[in-house]
Amino acid sequence: MKTDLDKLTPKEIVRELNKYIIGQDKAKKAVAIALRNRMRRRLLPESLIDEVTPKNIIMIGPTGVGKTEIARRLSKLCGAPFLKVEATKFTEVGYVGRDVESMIRDLMSIGLTMVKKELSEGVKEEAEKRTEEVLLDLLLPGVGKKKPVSPKTDAVSAQPSLPVVSEEFKEPEDKLTAPTREKFRKMLRNGKLDDKIVDVDMPGNGFPSIEIFSGTSFEEMDLNIGNLGSIFGGKKKKKKVSVKRAKEIILADEMSKMVDTDRASDMAKERVEEMGIVFIDEIDKVTSREGRSGADVSREGVQRDILPIIEGSKINTKYGIVDTSHILFIAAVAFHISKPSDLIPELQGRFPIRVELDDLDSNDFHQILTQTENSLTIQYTELLKTEGVQIDFTDEATIRLSEIAAEVNSNTENIGARRLHTVMELLLGDVSFNAPDLKGQKIPITADYVDDKLVDIVKNHDLSRYIL
Repeated sequence: MKTDLDKLTPKEIVRELNKYIIGQDKAKKAVAIALRNRMRRRLLPESLIDEVTPKNIIMIGPTGVGKTEIARRLSKLCGAPFLKVEATKFTEVGYVGRDVESMIRDLMSIGLTMVKKELSEGVKEEAEKRTEEVLLDLLLPGVGKKKPVSPKTDAVSAQPSLPVVSEEFKEPEDKLTAPTREKFRKMLRNGKLDDKIVDVDMPGNGFPSIEIFSGTSFEEMDLNIGNLGSIFGGKKKKKKVSVKRAKEIILADEMSKMVDTDRASDMAKERVEEMGIVFIDEIDKVTSREGRSGADVSREGVQRDILPIIEGSKINTKYGIVDTSHILFIAAVAFHISKPSDLIPELQGRFPIRVELDDLDSNDFHQILTQTENSLTIQYTELLKTEGVQIDFTDEATIRLSEIAAEVNSNTENIGARRLHTVMELLLGDVSFNAPDLKGQKIPITADYVDDKLVDIVKNHDLSRYIL
């Protein structure tokens, strides 16, 4: 995990979230308590541990105010497997939709990837040594290694054949020994052989993963029928690549070989069960309103399918059975055309914590542009710096940008902080396009510059609907 969960107090969690999300103190406080409760639960007597379940959260607010970002940053903060899923995906195919249990299978896959990556870092040093030897074998097959002599062969036939080496590296036959291998090792480490072409075994696609319909759900399984894997690309195939690229391929393969898959699966399963976070977006889209029929039947059915997973059930995945009892579920809703009471009562009860997120105003936008880590102004500055162009935002410019974003949101569809992306892209579109020709220049972004690029579009409401 990236951070020791035991050391994260609720105030420290909120402080970390403040680096990336402006405002929304009620939501930050709610998720901070939820995360801290996970630490507290681990310290309880065994007789109580299973009794304490997560207090799932519903975040209510318009798009672009930070609902998803709060959940995503929370998961990164504690190194928890995180999955965002759109509730509407389960109603897309007729009345059935996709199996809701797939969200847990996807979360388990994410958890396994996280654990494998962490375990790979622990074996990376040894894997790099093995990678170096494999590359030397490809560049100098047989050099520096003793070939076993068969007792049935004579001295002449037992002599190892000389390797095929490119002309620029060819040496007299009596010098093609272990020292040559060491010479190549040094060149390899110094990057002098990076552009040389070698044949490497590229891993195949492995056995295909398919979904089958079984009973009332879709089950994902691996097709593994003896040697039929080769028909579907299970065999490795040779490919000509540069030494630099070969090093990446072989290193990944060596680390994969050294990671204990069974151990990784067990660790991932435990992490998913104890720390997993599922973010269900647009859950209000699967609500049913009184007096409605048709598609509402499907929507209420989705709610009833989601309910047992949130209550706590055992889901069968290809990595083992996962218990969802202690996974934290965070739902995001806008409730433009519905209200929380439109959810079925059982589901309402499974989301006891409800927090409302506030609309963002121009002051919030200004803080987003100037106070958050890796803000949009920093991103665009660094992007253009790669072309040798220096842009500098004045305080007046960021204030004016914030006012324009807020004004457009009020006059058109309110998309929250995402409006800053459209405004910034239009503001710097010409500079970005002409950047290769502006190398070495310094361009100040002032309030006048902002008005020159944006004010006419903002004033024309019909035009701003299409452009901003």
